[in-house]
Amino acid sequence: MRLQRDEILGNRSLQGRELCRAHSAVLDQWLGSLYRAEVDTSVGLALVAVGGYGRGELAPGSDIDVMLVHDKSVDATAVAERLWYPIWDEGLKLGHSVRSVTDALALAADDLETATALLSMRLIGGDRELVAEASSQALAQWRSGAKRYLAELVDRAKSRHDEVGELAFLLEPDLKNARGGLRDVHALRWAELAEPILPEADSLGLEQSYGVLVSARVALHRHTGQAGNRLLLERQDDVAASLGYDDADALMADVATAGRSIAWTSDATWHRIRRSLRGRRLRKPKPREVLPGVVLEDRIIRIDHQTEIAEDPLAVLRLGVAAATHQAFIDRATLDRLAVEAPALGDPWPDEARGLLADLLLTGDHAIAVIEALDQVGLFHRLLPEWEPTRCRPQRNAYHTYTVDRHLLEAAAQAARLADRVDRPDLLVIGALFHDIGKGYPGDHTEVGVDLVDGIARRMGFDDDEVEVLVDMVRHHLLLPDAATRRDLDDDGTIQSVADQVGSLDTLELLAALTEADSIATSEAAWGTWKAGLLATLVERVAHVLRGGAIAEVVGAEAFPTSAQRELMAEKNLVLDGRGDTLTVVAPDRSGLFSRVAGVLALNGVDILEASVYSEASMALEVFRVASAYGAEPPWDRLLADLRRAVQGRLAIDARLADRRRTYGAPPVTSARPLTPKVVVDNDTSMQATVIEVSCPDRIGVLYRITDALHGFDLDIVSAKVQTLMYDVVDTFYVRNPDGSKVTDTDDLEEIERGLLHALAPPDRR
Repeated sequence: MRLQRDEILGNRSLQGRELCRAHSAVLDQWLGSLYRAEVDTSVGLALVAVGGYGRGELAPGSDIDVMLVHDKSVDATAVAERLWYPIWDEGLKLGHSVRSVTDALALAADDLETATALLSMRLIGGDRELVAEASSQALAQWRSGAKRYLAELVDRAKSRHDEVGELAFLLEPDLKNARGGLRDVHALRWAELAEPILPEADSLGLEQSYGVLVSARVALHRHTGQAGNRLLLERQDDVAASLGYDDADALMADVATAGRSIAWTSDATWHRIRRSLRGRRLRKPKPREVLPGVVLEDRIIRIDHQTEIAEDPLAVLRLGVAAATHQAFIDRATLDRLAVEAPALGDPWPDEARGLLADLLLTGDHAIAVIEALDQVGLFHRLLPEWEPTRCRPQRNAYHTYTVDRHLLEAAAQAARLADRVDRPDLLVIGALFHDIGKGYPGDHTEVGVDLVDGIARRMGFDDDEVEVLVDMVRHHLLLPDAATRRDLDDDGTIQSVADQVGSLDTLELLAALTEADSIATSEAAWGTWKAGLLATLVERVAHVLRGGAIAEVVGAEAFPTSAQRELMAEKNLVLDGRGDTLTVVAPDRSGLFSRVAGVLALNGVDILEASVYSEASMALEVFRVASAYGAEPPWDRLLADLRRAVQGRLAIDARLADRRRTYGAPPVTSARPLTPKVVVDNDTSMQATVIEVSCPDRIGVLYRITDALHGFDLDIVSAKVQTLMYDVVDTFYVRNPDGSKVTDTDDLEEIERGLLHALAPPDRR
């Protein structure tokens, strides 16, 4: 008898858990028939489904987990062989075991996986009474050993989460094992069997979120034709389409929402479970009133039942501040009650409300858990309706760790750590909370955010001057990082332009703190000593100007070239010096020298971070700040040997880079929206040079191709800033014509843009 399951798996009207149940039922029928055909007794022997199959949740690529259970008096070995081989012949991935009930229970006493497998034991064929008795004993053993089992579940979950990460914020989430994934729901179900502790609302929400993840996993199995839990970026569009989503962003928003709901429910439930287990042997801490009508007990905070909240618009914020201050979970019944009874803040807010929101945010990381709890029951959206479009909105690239809303919360938490640097900590954390709020809406997120924050700040009751500062924080939240990493800080125009836009010292200090907080909250790649140093230099120089100082007093104070460098140039010898993170090149001035150096560095796996160029009396000086792509100091001996040959025109740079690209290939796809090559010309910032900014995906030798294209237009590169954002680059070049003038001719600029874009195109499109 052949297994007929193709019709079920191919039926696209069946999705998610419905498909899993239908798939499990087909296997039940086939295995039951196989059992009856191969086994001539139903006493003391039974075939049972366990694991996901036992739960009736058999995804298309899942293993078929079964156990042949028997009495001690029955020899099941021969029966097992008659059952397993027909299953293998069907090409199924079989997880199988043969155990007596006594042995299974003995193993489960010390092995968590066996213990949880027995909890989902379901009869396929054989002795029903044997299975019922085994199930009953397994459940009793689970409950009697609950303290040990549940402690191990918590430990395993922590290890799993540490290894895999949080589902809601992973670019390519593991739907099963990540924090907030399917396995966390399984763990809660097993915990519930020990002692029912989930409120009904949490249980319903958990099932809904679980269904979203099961649907995504089933669609993934169908699309790939194999088992797997990781929803890779390249699969997301197809999975979204198969589930009827408009696009992958909508799918990933639902996946993130489900993951966060599961994680939130899991955290609160495990805290209650630990309290329950501890309470059996220890005296519980005494409840104490931390605010009028607000009670704290063993890290659970609640509003007393007798306290009226229907007339108190500040109840939600007061409770939130108390919970964050005491690092407490908000009681679920209290959350539900607030969701029903708490009144809206109104327009404008009561005066005390904005102070309470600032106080909440200034608790830092503790505010995140509180706000997400409020968000789970719709309370945060009620406070700030503009928040809703940012909820679980994916950014879907490796440079951004978090969804938009979580990024805003993380930025506010990081800003709280920097509160002592500014005169207005309240404006800092509230500006951080809203700096990217425009990302939830169509259009340029900065322009949209400016309009949104103007309205939000006025509704909150800030005065006109404070509103202007908050709006400027949103308008200019990218100004300092972009200027620091993409512009020449030794150029007068850069410092003056930033000073003109910032306008005041107070705004500058807020923007400086916001830049650091925003960067740290973005990803590990977005903040480091290099960026921090550039930002500090920029802020110091702009502050000097805003205090009335002259730009000349801060720009050019550390002149380039130095007197020592000028002496090297005067000797008119070739100098190639690499040490630490600095490469110095002194050579006869010739067009294309910069691109040759860039090509050699790319060949040796070394990235350029910053470059300064100077020429005089037929000699050129080029100084590069570099970083090895492999984390160690650059291979200076080999690199300098290659560079000497390149400067002398005896190195086939193009051919060698082509070989390197073939060997190492392209970097992995890490964004749902790969950066489209773009060229921006700025003739306003600098008085001495034309600024050309090039954005594109990072590839081996990309800087060489850009600078070689600039060489083709006989442009002199005066300085360069090179920034790598994970797998994208934003390179900025200060260039001049051979006569030292800026490039202002419109036709010339159009041709330069055309040439650069051509150089950046894939080889088959050039």
